[in-house]
Amino acid sequence: MVDHNFKAVIEALLFVSERPVLIEQIRSVLSELDSAKIREILEKLKEEYINSNRGMRVVEVAGGFQMVTASELSSFLKKFYRKPPERLSGPTLETLSIIAYKQPVTRMEIEGIRGVDTSGIVKSLINKGLVRTAGRKKAPGRPFVYTTTRQFLEYFGLKSLEELPKIEEFAKTEAKR
Repeated sequence: MVDHNFKAVIEALLFVSERPVLIEQIRSVLSELDSAKIREILEKLKEEYINSNRGMRVVEVAGGFQMVTASELSSFLKKFYRKPPERLSGPTLETLSIIAYKQPVTRMEIEGIRGVDTSGIVKSLINKGLVRTAGRKKAPGRPFVYTTTRQFLEYFGLKSLEELPKIEEFAKTEAKR
């Protein structure tokens, strides 16, 4: 096999893998190459993708190598994959915000704040993947407690719950109205 074909094989392995590919994994396919030669080919691939201004990149991540889209093209990819987010009703948003700020929280605690039955809304939020059952409270009746999910963070574009606006900010906004 010529050197060019080694590069093509490595490129194909990166392309089909959903996870970073370790040099050892490449060696198991191309046993005639040592780790140093494989790394050299990977570095050449990285440079070629950057220098030819293509939409893909080869990056080193989590101890392996992976083919990814060029970060500077993310705005186009977001437009391509954008689906309008499902609109949440006012009562649903209110219930979700109570869960987000008070979690872990029981349905009875939510209803104590909202003043209305929320069983249907909580079930809907679970079905949408925004809320999950996180166990049971050590209280009479052992009610379920609810928390938000990773999908909740994705839906609202948050890295973590720490990025939620502080409740004090809401009070300032209300005072200005």
